[in-house]
Amino acid sequence: MSSSNKRPMCAACLRPQSGCICRWIAPLASAAEVLILQHPLEVANAKNSARLLHLSLPDSRLEVGESFEPERLDALLGGARRALLLYPETPGGASLGIAPAPPFDPAWAGEPASLKLVVLDATWRKSRKMLYLNPALQRLPRLPLREVPASHYLIRKAHAPDQLSTLEATAYALAQLEGDEEKFAPLIAAFDGFVAQQQGYVRAGRPAE
Repeated sequence: MSSSNKRPMCAACLRPQSGCICRWIAPLASAAEVLILQHPLEVANAKNSARLLHLSLPDSRLEVGESFEPERLDALLGGARRALLLYPETPGGASLGIAPAPPFDPAWAGEPASLKLVVLDATWRKSRKMLYLNPALQRLPRLPLREVPASHYLIRKAHAPDQLSTLEATAYALAQLEGDEEKFAPLIAAFDGFVAQQQGYVRAGRPAE
């Protein structure tokens, strides 16, 4: 394809300008730092929510990879903040070669400014592979989500009712850490707008952009 036939891309959301999602960006400052580790297969997925999450959290960091170099991952996880992995418990994980996570101390939740929330952006199957391939992630305590609402992720198939999009899970986790649901409600509203935009393409018979 010649360069003249390529669709113009948005430099911020990295989507074709016809499918730009920048109007849904809801800038919010979180007390906890957020590190998003995105599986390579999610980068070009039009239904993926991680880019919108990253653009809405100005202090967040997004890194792409499946198996990270140990030194690079250690650097990403290091620093003055305590790293926590936003990931459910994995019963039977030992049979998959995944070590049990160290315990989460509830007292940590009282000091969100001292925390780094690590988020895996991938399908459930791919996220387990990322966990398996990166032992440093297995050594992180896991933050358990409590009493989250049903997902608004109507554009991707979930394998369980409590499976959330990356954006939703992160927003609820940050709200839980800061004890402030209202603060992060604009993130969920932005996600709803993004989902509605993608549904509009389907109703119009257009591919998601």
